[in-house]
Amino acid sequence: MGDDLYALDFDGVLCDSCGESSLSAVKAAKARWPGLFDGVDPATEDWIVDQMHIVAEGLAIDGILENWSKIKPVILEEWGENREILVDLFGKVRDEWMDKDLGTWIAANRFYPGVPDALQLASSSIFVVTTKQSRFADALLQKLGGVTIPSEKIYGLGTGPKVEVLKQLQKRPEHQGLKLHFVEDRLATLKNVIKEPELDGWNLYLGDWGYNTKKEREEAASISRIEILQLSDFTKKLK
Repeated sequence: MGDDLYALDFDGVLCDSCGESSLSAVKAAKARWPGLFDGVDPATEDWIVDQMHIVAEGLAIDGILENWSKIKPVILEEWGENREILVDLFGKVRDEWMDKDLGTWIAANRFYPGVPDALQLASSSIFVVTTKQSRFADALLQKLGGVTIPSEKIYGLGTGPKVEVLKQLQKRPEHQGLKLHFVEDRLATLKNVIKEPELDGWNLYLGDWGYNTKKEREEAASISRIEILQLSDFTKKLK
């Protein structure tokens, strides 16, 4: 084992779950507003999913991400919807899909190029730190990526905020003396780490292939603690 420890986010760093999320959203929309889908054939549904990756409410992806906190309440009010109800519905639909046909759910995700091989060949100590439920991250790693990471090294939903997980990892006796690295695709999460003096020993990376915007990457580049990481460099680092 090498002298480095990598704590890795899952969605947006290891796995591109955009396809699965979009399909789950369409399934939830069909359940919530069935009338909107009267006469909609499978080909049109596929087109809807494709468009969800590109544009919504007339805004490009960067515009949606940068202004989502302002856009969301306006859309909810216009549609007369309750956020909590929609969140519950989305989770229920996703859970039902996984329970009924885990294989197609897994197939709707994909790992970023080179990531499974890099994880398998890594000489560093690897931990996954994600807001996804651990069992689903584990299923994707094994069944889609062919990668086995011990369950005790996967910190998923319910294990606490990521900053607290990082604190736990750095305190372990067996991790003393290791170089600590945290790779994330959300700038806000990295900024939360920077706010914690206790975590000053972590090297922080923003994956430019993940779910972030050009504006966020530009901001990250101006923060001395954060290194912008490209996918090819990331897979080399793990090896």
